[in-house]
Amino acid sequence: MRMDRMTSRLQAALSDAQSLAVGNDHNYVQPVHLLSVLLEDKASGVRQLLAQAGGRVDELQKSLAAELDRLPTISQPTGEVGIGPELAKLLNLADRQAQKLGDKFISTEMVLLAATEDSGAVGRLLRDASVRRDKLE
Repeated sequence: MRMDRMTSRLQAALSDAQSLAVGNDHNYVQPVHLLSVLLEDKASGVRQLLAQAGGRVDELQKSLAAELDRLPTISQPTGEVGIGPELAKLLNLADRQAQKLGDKFISTEMVLLAATEDSGAVGRLLRDASVRRDKLE
């Protein structure tokens, strides 16, 4: 995963996702952290994009919050938070998606496209909220 290929907005979202994980005493940054901060960030346009694609954004936001509450917490937090394997996988798939489309940079939109095909919690939550890849494209 190459940070220099990520858009500044995606880099900022990853930093915010890390802060969210630290604030919740989670030991890893997961895709649910990233999607949660992207939905909260009005400047990212993710909320509007998902709504235009027919997604039930308010339902998705509630489901993401519930999923965050289900993540295990650290009893004695040290402040060290790593990238979880699920997030690394998602970012690699977004990189692959960007390359296939001829984009030089990995954007939040590429992450969303990759997330729609995720086999984990984020993919399930997106599908449950009626977010489909074909509608996002």
